[in-house]
Amino acid sequence: MTERENFAAGAEARRAVPGKALRADEPRREELLLRYLGAVASVSAKQVAAPRPTASGAVPAEPARKASAHAAGAEPPPLLVREVMDVPGASVRGDVPFVDVARHLTREHVGCLPVVDAEHHVLGVVSESDLLAKAAVEASEHRPGALGRLRERRLHDKARGETAETLMTTPAVTVYPGQTVAEAAWLVSLSRLKRLPVTDHDGRLVGVVHRNALLNALIRDDAEIREEIESRIFAEHFPAAAPSAVEVTVRNGVVDLSGHMAEADVPRLLAQIKALDDVTAVIDHLSGA
Repeated sequence: MTERENFAAGAEARRAVPGKALRADEPRREELLLRYLGAVASVSAKQVAAPRPTASGAVPAEPARKASAHAAGAEPPPLLVREVMDVPGASVRGDVPFVDVARHLTREHVGCLPVVDAEHHVLGVVSESDLLAKAAVEASEHRPGALGRLRERRLHDKARGETAETLMTTPAVTVYPGQTVAEAAWLVSLSRLKRLPVTDHDGRLVGVVHRNALLNALIRDDAEIREEIESRIFAEHFPAAAPSAVEVTVRNGVVDLSGHMAEADVPRLLAQIKALDDVTAVIDHLSGA
């Protein structure tokens, strides 16, 4: 059998293997992912519409979280990175040997760590991929030739490094404690990282924020959505509606309304619920009171 026939036979055999069965929680995970991507897309649109930084390069002011934001009818203030980040953030010094970097990664159960100097300024990020590239290059006899691809040559040059600083990836993608969770999620989606170093405005490490923490902060569960509808929207905007007259159920971000309500109020109610974060759809089963 020729090599081509071997490849074709192998491909056919792989297609014949039944796919992995979906786990019980897989639909829920997919729904959360879609809602997360929707939130990130919304933030991305706001980023495009937002005014550009000034030519002086001044750092934008951090959004304030004032008690007045909790006044009746006001939108709740956005969550900030400082509220969901891990403190202190694990890191390695730039002069740490690569073998010890591997031990740090294993001990912290993470795939990457910020690399810092003596004053805790973030220099870059060293990852399992950086260590694996070094190991692969050292184990391989292949060396790029004079006309080798630029990326391959850079990989071999980098693999000669012996410390975290010589192996790390730079520049590091970082976020400030005062930035919103949504902005951090936008950076994560663009960089495809699982963890972001959090720095002060002088570039010193103050913590680390995980992608899972951003996901959980961005996406409320169904009970929280229902609570906001009943305690804020109905209580503040439709006080005349009897609490027992309208039943609110939420499943995977889809709000189902049933019961009786003044017909003139229904369009306004639906519009306010649709505008809530994490609401993906509203089903109207209401009848006129």
